[in-house]
Amino acid sequence: MELRVLNYFLMVAREENITKAAQLLHVTQPTLSRQLMQLEEELGVKLFDRCSHSIILTSEGMLLKRRAQEMLNLAEKTRNELTQNEENLTGLISIGSGELQSMNELANLISGFRLHHPLITFDIFSGNAEGIKARIESGALDMGLLLEPVDTAKYEFIRLHTKEKWGVLVRDDSELAVKESVAPEDLVDYPLLVPANKPVQNELASWFGDYAKQMNIISTHNLVYNSAVMVQNGVGITVTLKLDCHYDHLKFIPLRNGSELSSVLAWKDSQVFSPATTAFIDYIKKCPKGIV
Repeated sequence: MELRVLNYFLMVAREENITKAAQLLHVTQPTLSRQLMQLEEELGVKLFDRCSHSIILTSEGMLLKRRAQEMLNLAEKTRNELTQNEENLTGLISIGSGELQSMNELANLISGFRLHHPLITFDIFSGNAEGIKARIESGALDMGLLLEPVDTAKYEFIRLHTKEKWGVLVRDDSELAVKESVAPEDLVDYPLLVPANKPVQNELASWFGDYAKQMNIISTHNLVYNSAVMVQNGVGITVTLKLDCHYDHLKFIPLRNGSELSSVLAWKDSQVFSPATTAFIDYIKKCPKGIV
């Protein structure tokens, strides 16, 4: 698959009309139609359902649309990395992060680094651990801010000092709102919204102990904001990490005897990075506490 043809495909997928897409791409309609047919023949699948006035992506076309955009983004990122120069360092560093208090330390590191290299920019991707690791593996992200444990055989990392604390978000009119901390037995009678991450669920099951089978888990989430909105509207209470943010009419209550977790800023071991990313890694290794 040529990048040029993938760009053609994405334009047609966006416009849902070959004539308009051909005009925007500055190619003839027969040329564009031929390129799409050759792409379908190459892949051995039907990418479009063709109607009289429009064309619609098939399920295979939807999959290719997602993958094609990822490939074009990665190609552009690679092109930019190869054209950087050392003297006036420029470029884009892509970092993934969950919703963590240790983002404060990462922001501090980025701020200090840009004092030395103001032409470098950052792309921050918010997501869960699985999505961030997958993007690191594919090269779409240079590094990720992850909760421990992290596979030390696959990654090099620095450990940040912020401790992440587990608790629950409840409405301020809840009976639980008066408590300083909650124990497993306090949660038995409440609908629970828990993180979708399986290792986190296993950790919570361990904390629930003998009460684990009595827990009424009604929903999962990968980022907490939407889950907090559900709590505000009386759906249940959400189990989450403590964050430096405020939700109207909600209160965070820590888990009694809940574990505190460290986070790490991790990147693939033995990978060749762009000069910008290499400079940032060198910088953070000299600032292990996240202090500029």
